Amino acid sequence: MQMARLACTGLILAVSGAERLHAEPLYTVADLGAALGRCWTPPQGFKDSFVTLRFGFRGDGTLMGPPRPTAIEVNGDEKQRQAFVTAATEALQNCVPLEFSKSLSDEIAGNVFTLQFKSAK
Repeated sequence: MQMARLACTGLILAVSGAERLHAEPLYTVADLGAALGRCWTPPQGFKDSFVTLRFGFRGDGTLMGPPRPTAIEVNGDEKQRQAFVTAATEALQNCVPLEFSKSLSDEIAGNVFTLQFKSAK
């Protein structure tokens, strides 16, 4: 099962899936976690691997800067490690911009999030 985990100000959500996003506004942090989870499809050939990315959003749904890996555990060599990190980073970057409701935008703009991208077991 593909898993991504989003943490913000003490809230952790587990999300999974790989379906495309719809252009409807997100209203809660749970909606945000689910939307980001739909952007992740683990690359083939990785087992028991993960990368945690750190990032923030602007109120307009774009990233404040490039996501930064904070924890990486990838079974394989350096080339495989980098491929997994790149896949997770690109999944996040390709997921934005997101459309936030006014209340969600006010709540999350400028906050730091961490999102864990996991491989299939």
